[in-house]
Amino acid sequence: MSHEGIRFASKDEQARDNQASRPLLRIVITPEKVRVLMTEGKGLEIDWADGHKSAWGFAWLRDACPCATCADERAQEGRKAGQPKPRPAALLPMYAPPPKPASAHAVGRYAIQFNWLDGHSGGIYSWEYLRRVCQCQECTFTDAETTGTPN
Repeated sequence: MSHEGIRFASKDEQARDNQASRPLLRIVITPEKVRVLMTEGKGLEIDWADGHKSAWGFAWLRDACPCATCADERAQEGRKAGQPKPRPAALLPMYAPPPKPASAHAVGRYAIQFNWLDGHSGGIYSWEYLRRVCQCQECTFTDAETTGTPN
C-alpha cells in the first residue's frame, strides 16, 4: 500500500495555512456599511466588503432571531429562519403591529443586536449568520440550486 501524496504538515506549516485563509474569510463576512432603517420601518441593509449587498425586513429578522429560545421554537415547529409563526384561526383576527426594533446596537465588531418592541432582545445577529441567511435573489437561487428545493 503506497502512501505517496500523503504528507503530515508541521505546526508551523499549519499555522501559515490557517493565517493565509483567514483574511479571505474576514473579507466575506465583514460589513463595509450597515444601515438600520428604523425611521422608515424597513429593516437592515448591509454592504459587504466583497461588494455583495444584503437586505432584510424587520419582520423577517424578528422571525429569524438566532437566540437559543427562538431557534428551538422554530425547530420544534419545523420552521426555517425568517418563516413566521402560523397564525391561529380566529373568527376576528386581532391586529398585530409589524415587528420593529426599539433600538439596535453593535456587539463588538462581529454582530448587531436588536431590542424589539415586543420586549425580546436575546438575539445576537452575527455578521456570519446574516451573510449565511442573505435574502438576495442571487443567494436564494444558489441555496435552492444546491439543496434542490426553492425557498
